[in-house]
Parts: sequence; C-alpha cells; structure tokens
Amino acid sequence: MAGLSSSCCRGQHPATPAQCRTISPRAGPGPTSSARGRGAGCTTPQFPSSHPASLPCGRRGRRTAQGSLAPSTSSFSWPGWHPRMSRGDMAKPLLGHRSMEGDPSSMPAAGRTIGVLGSGDFARSLAIRLVCSGFKVVVGSRNPKRKASLFPSAAEVTFQAEAVKKTDIIFVAVFREHYSTLCDLADVLVGKILVDVSNNTEINHHKESNAEYLASLFPACTVVKGFNVVSAWTLQSGARDGNKQVLICSNNQEAKRTVAEIAQVMGFTPVDMGCMSSACEIENIPLRLLPAWKIPIFLALGLFLCFFTYNLIRQVIHPYIREQKNKLYKIPIEVVNTTLPCVAYVMLSLVYLPGVLAACSQLYYGTKYRRFPDWLDQWLQHRKQIGLLSFFCAALHAVYSFCLPMRRSHRYQLIETAVKQAVEKKMNVWVEEEVWRMEIYISVGIIALGLLSLLAITSLPSIANSLNWREFSFVQSTLGFIALVISTLHTLTYGWSRAFDENQYKFYLPPTYTLTLLVPCTVILAKVIFSLPCVQQRLLRIRRGWEKGRYVKFVLPSATGEYSSGETSSNV
Repeated sequence: MAGLSSSCCRGQHPATPAQCRTISPRAGPGPTSSARGRGAGCTTPQFPSSHPASLPCGRRGRRTAQGSLAPSTSSFSWPGWHPRMSRGDMAKPLLGHRSMEGDPSSMPAAGRTIGVLGSGDFARSLAIRLVCSGFKVVVGSRNPKRKASLFPSAAEVTFQAEAVKKTDIIFVAVFREHYSTLCDLADVLVGKILVDVSNNTEINHHKESNAEYLASLFPACTVVKGFNVVSAWTLQSGARDGNKQVLICSNNQEAKRTVAEIAQVMGFTPVDMGCMSSACEIENIPLRLLPAWKIPIFLALGLFLCFFTYNLIRQVIHPYIREQKNKLYKIPIEVVNTTLPCVAYVMLSLVYLPGVLAACSQLYYGTKYRRFPDWLDQWLQHRKQIGLLSFFCAALHAVYSFCLPMRRSHRYQLIETAVKQAVEKKMNVWVEEEVWRMEIYISVGIIALGLLSLLAITSLPSIANSLNWREFSFVQSTLGFIALVISTLHTLTYGWSRAFDENQYKFYLPPTYTLTLLVPCTVILAKVIFSLPCVQQRLLRIRRGWEKGRYVKFVLPSATGEYSSGETSSNV
C-alpha cells in the first residue's frame, strides 16, 4: 500500500540501504534508474534501446546509431544480400550489461581458495555455502581435530596459522571479544583481505564498529564489512527474495569488488554501502526490530484502546448501571468485534488523508518544490504499514463475525427469543427492513474485504516489482479509494437509522459508527473536490513543474516561410 496517495509525494523520502546501488563487480557502478518512477526501492542498470550490431542493414545503406540511413560505402550489392555478423559477434551479448549476471567472464576463477576463521554456526554455514559454490575452503580453528566433523568433507580444517597462509581472502567469523586472539597471526595476515561478518548485541554498543576495530588491530590488512545481514540459515538454505542482498563497505575499492564477486557467485546480490564509516550502520540493521512498524502499531493500539473503552461503556457499563444487568460476557467477543472494524475503517482513511493534505499544501503554496513538514513526510512514509494493519483488523473482524453464532450466549438468546414468541403466540416475526439491511451490509462488507486483500497482496515486494508504475498506482490509489468508499457504504448500511434513535445514545454517547465516519467522509469529500476539472487541472500543472507567481518571458526568433505563425513573444 505504499502507493496509496497522490503522485505528488514521490521523491520526498530519504533513501534506505535497499536503495543503494548494486555493485557491478569489475566495471564498477553504472547508471541506474528506478524500477517504478520514483516510487521503487532498488535500482537497476539502464540499457540502451538498441545496439549497433542489431540494427537492420539495407541493400544500399546501413542504419546509424541515430536511426538515419547512411550512404553505402560500396557501389555494388547483390540483390537480396544482407551483411552477416561473424561468429565472434554473434557470441557477444547485444546489450552492454557489465554486471556479473550477464558477463560470465567476470566471475571469480573456479577453485579459488577462501579462508574462514572460526568454527561456530555461522562459520560452518558459510563454509558449506562456499563449497557448494565451487570454492576451496580452508577453515582455521584452535582445535581442528574436534571441529573437523562439523564441516563438510570438502573443506579443509586446520590450525588458524596454516589456514591463513593458504589464502588471501579470509572471513573472520569470530566475536568482537575474540579479535585479540588473532593478534598472534598479525605477521602472516599482512596484505590479506579480512571480511568481518560479526554483529553487536546492542545498537551502537561501542563507539566504533566491529570492522573499524578489526582494522585498528590489523592495520596492514584490508578489512571489508559484509555478510553480517545474512543469517546462518540463509547461507545453508540459499538466497531467496529479501535475503539476497549482502551489504558491503570498505575503504579499498578492489577488495570490496573482490568480496562482491564472491557474494555474486554464492547467489547473493552485493550492495555497495560506501566506505568503512558505513559499517556501524550496517551492523545496526540486524538489531532493529520492525523500525518502520513502530508508529503504525502504536497508532493502531491507541485507536483500539479508545474504541474499546467507548464500546465497553456503551455495551457493558451502561446496562449494569441502568438495568443492573451483567454483560461482562460480551467483552471477549462482542466488544472486541465492535472495536476491530472501527480501527480498520479509520486506519484505512488515514492511509489517504496524508495525500489529501499534501495536495492541499501544493495548491496553497502553488508549487511542488516546497518540502512537506516532517510529520507529514513521516506519515507519507508509513502509509503501507498503516494500510496493512487496516487489512489485518478487517480480517480479524471477519473471523470474529463468523464465530458469533458459535457462542453459547447466542444459543441461549435464540432459545429465549423462541420461547418468548411462543408465549406471545407470534407466528410471523419477519421484518422486511431489517432483512434487507442485513443482506446489503454483509454483501458490501465482503466486497470491501476482497478489495483490501487485493491491496495487501500487491504490497508484497515480489508482486509489486512485477507491476509497472501505472498498474501499481491504479491498484493502490484507485482501487484503494474505491475500497474506502465501499467500506463507508458498509458502515452506513450497518448503522442505518440508529443515529436518529434516541435509545441508541447511551450516557448521551452517540453510536460508535458515527464517530468513525468523520475522517473517511472528509477524505472522500476532498477527493471529490480534487476531481473537479478546475482543481484537477491546476493540481496537475503544479505537479508537472508549474509554480504560482513565476513567469518567464521569451522572444521567439523571427520566423519566415511556411512555418511562420506571426507570434514574436510568449509568457510562460
């Protein structure tokens, strides 16, 4: 649900580690472009639309790179004859993609020896992955005889000093506290590449990162930070989806490129995070617990507590005080089931409200270049999480509603109603209005839940990456707004005429559904106003670069001939 608001909000958010460039292991970083306008996260290389070798040749001329027909260098040509490329040219790729995925020649040499210092779970998983990727692995351990059985038979397990002498690239898979035990190897480690894979136990636990500390202990070595965001399980099971990225940083470009090549062969996607000063940030990433979900979760919990308290007063406390009836049994199911749709409905409207506020800001200031306030910018960045929590609450509401007839209290109420009808000798209790109301609001609610499910599915990275920007915007923006409108119809048909019944005002408190309508109706009304041609055209001009109060006057050159229009100046 990241694209649930207007396109005016694109480009307002800071970059994340996933948005850094992907390393092109020998050619270095190339030109990149976003996968979906400015709304996508990762970047991919841009390819030219054509290649000189693939352009069609004519009988008496050839196509230039610009697409124009150049004169032929030969005065004679056989009829129907076309130039053919040599076998060497046919073997070359048409697109000049220099990434390791498209250029096998840039892969590291097969059988390259990689060293691993350490014998823990991560070291064992790393050795297994390296062996499966075709590398020769030498594991350095303080007790090789005891640890040899834990590693694959293809890996050589020996003492640390012997392992260091056999390779130039060494993965240091030991904790920071044990770095000092490697100081005896300082002489044989000179000129080696050390890959630090360790993490801290707390965020910013030390003043300097583990990689910087390792570099200070071994100044004659080249230290590269990497593979710390990959778990031991991922190394054993293989790279999949979100676990494919390996964040790498170092002050030495060649060493960083070498480690990137190894990661590429292992099936991961290396991401260049810059110099060694980024190591602290990389080490903090695995320690963060849902950083983008904290504000949305607190928002959802706050709304839940507010609506739960409000419904508790109306459904439990009011009957006890006024009628001396014990309704505490309603708390686990009925009160919760009345609260969940309120939270889901309001959260869904809060997904679209920041887009409305952003559009109002642009219309007021007459420009798109004025930055939004920090609170609005944060709100815009959390729309996806807010929308997913809205779907979660709506799904729980559907499950709770499905379970309502299973309760023992509901069965007792049915028996009590049947006995009362028998005593009063009522043969027909059919109420046409109530029947239609129930049928309509359940049907509309199912449609709303279906649309929310579609929005949640398209929020998955694997699905979102398969859509272009127009498709993604249509699903998240257009269908999302339709889901909000249908949810409003579901709420209105549920309430029906209860807002005009004085018996529904317990302790002078209005029905709960009337409170939930405030924000969604405001959003819908604003969207209707923005769809008016006069407002829509102005907003579209602003988002395309027009600014209020700024004009440029230019004079057209004197035009002669058939294309002359008679205009000499214009105001833009």
